[in-house]
Amino acid sequence: MKEKVTTSWESSHSWYDRVVGEKGHYYHQSVIIPGIIRLLDLKPGDKLLDVACGQGILARSLPKGVDYVGIDASPSLITAAQQKSKQTFLVADATKPFPLEKESFSAAAIILALQNIERGDLTLEHIALHMKKNGRLLLVLSHPCFRIPRQSSWGIDEAKKLQYRRIDRYLTPLAIPIQTHPGQKDSVQTTTFHQPLSTYTEWLYKAGFAITKIEEWVSDKKSTGAAARMENRAREEFPLFLALLAQTT
Repeated sequence: MKEKVTTSWESSHSWYDRVVGEKGHYYHQSVIIPGIIRLLDLKPGDKLLDVACGQGILARSLPKGVDYVGIDASPSLITAAQQKSKQTFLVADATKPFPLEKESFSAAAIILALQNIERGDLTLEHIALHMKKNGRLLLVLSHPCFRIPRQSSWGIDEAKKLQYRRIDRYLTPLAIPIQTHPGQKDSVQTTTFHQPLSTYTEWLYKAGFAITKIEEWVSDKKSTGAAARMENRAREEFPLFLALLAQTT
């Protein structure tokens, strides 16, 4: 019998809520949320479905007049979201049919969450059922080419004075155990799922989406000191996040 893979963040909800906070962590504020708002280009009257919404950081960052529904499998994170916002939040498993009206959303987003869902293909198929014609879907991923837990790392070439990105595996789909509290004793373990970029494009195509834009977002942090030049160059060359904007066909 196949062992059940642990993917829920329910057991880590307190830690996650504390890390993300009211306004999001650093990259939420400086890179991710501004990119989402720009790419989705939401207007009054738009209706947004936020899948695997966590404690609702996106709900608190929307332009006025945008109708919002967030779903997440963690009851505790949904409770935290409801305490922070007056938007609509529901407990729902993203790999199962959503308890929502079909073809009712003009936009949808999955922000840094699809890689934590074992059957991401099913999630995209369910989203498609609830999208209006020409609806916009935005996926934000930890960059699947450069940010693979346990399979990617930084290295330094002393001769060239360069910091480089080492990739040990890429094309093979992987289920990777991760610690939600790195370095903490008895840390809760969950699982992240690596897929190559070609898999995400295939999933979108089969669900009825056409990719309209791809962006790669880098860190805006800056180093100081002796290694600053090579560290800053590496940040500019190896993106943290991949954004895929797609539209229902």
